[in-house]
Amino acid sequence: MLDQPFDDADGSMSFAPSAEQEELRLAVRRFLADKSPPAEVRRLMASVAGYDPVVWRQMADQLGLQALAIPEEHGGAGFGFFELVVVLEEMGAALLCAPFFASAVLGAHALLTSADEEAKARWLPGIASGQTIATLALIEDSGRWELGAVELRARRASGPGGWVLDGHKSFVLDGHVATLVLVVARTEDGLGLFAVEDDAPGLACTPLLTMDQTRKQARLEFSATPAQPVGAPGGAAYGITKTLELAAVALAAEQVGGAQRCLDSSVEHAKTRVQFGRPIGSFQAIKHKCADLLCEVESARSAAYYAGRAAAEDSEELPVAAHLAKSYCSEAYFHAAAENVQIHGGIGFTWEHDAHLYLKRAKSSELLFGDPASHRELLARHLGL
Repeated sequence: MLDQPFDDADGSMSFAPSAEQEELRLAVRRFLADKSPPAEVRRLMASVAGYDPVVWRQMADQLGLQALAIPEEHGGAGFGFFELVVVLEEMGAALLCAPFFASAVLGAHALLTSADEEAKARWLPGIASGQTIATLALIEDSGRWELGAVELRARRASGPGGWVLDGHKSFVLDGHVATLVLVVARTEDGLGLFAVEDDAPGLACTPLLTMDQTRKQARLEFSATPAQPVGAPGGAAYGITKTLELAAVALAAEQVGGAQRCLDSSVEHAKTRVQFGRPIGSFQAIKHKCADLLCEVESARSAAYYAGRAAAEDSEELPVAAHLAKSYCSEAYFHAAAENVQIHGGIGFTWEHDAHLYLKRAKSSELLFGDPASHRELLARHLGL
């Protein structure tokens, strides 16, 4: 179990959000209900940028969401990772179109898990304020998330930073709007993390056409592109591995939010859709589908919350909890999204209905940071199997 249990007043262990965290949830839910309704999601997913800069600023200025998990000494709000879990659950439910995951999760934690205090002081305040949009560029055309699959090279050179990058990165979340790209590259000493700003010479960006247009991705080309090392060149493997574990937890929370929205939609339709003179929810087949989904969603939420607490406490159980949560929540979300389409019948297959948006997000999230099978394999390794 976690090194420091989370106890309720009666002494029982609990991983549920506190009263203050629930207040944060409600504030974010109200904000997203106003700023990310289905019509706005559809408008933004069809745009080139894929997000609204005005709403992005409001997220920072009114709610301080980008600063939430960044320490105060680096311009952040100084809350923990579990607050981020609560926020991402609501964002997943609303299908928020914004570079929040790329910047506040991937970019921020790639810096936070490094030992480079100068890099943290330089870039984290901008990420916290929302002025900097950061992302992590790791995988390449192979689509593999393993660190051993990195082929992009970093080599020493004269000039700013003392390093240049040659190669490409693909499927970079919000890479087309990022002003700071943290690139994982291979050096003669191992894997390194390098910072590249969007105006760097030799950097070319191509937006990708993906199945899930609510989360934009891009392919980045580096040609003798000047880069600033973050930490010791060749010593980034540990920090990147931990960043990916934290990202898996964050994505699991987002998946829970999406799965809950699919369950709610299914139940509401089952209550109101009448066939043969009675609501379809009264039929055993539909009733059992909804009951099964409820069990899966609640189990997924428990896994995500436990992993969120492990992340917040920097527990040694984080790797196990992260792989467990990502594997289970991925399958639970996709099942909930697919069943939502089925329960809605013919209308669930139409472009006008929102069910397909959640199905596409569920499928893309299932593969992001590795599919469920790969996380079960990693989980088995951590358990010594």
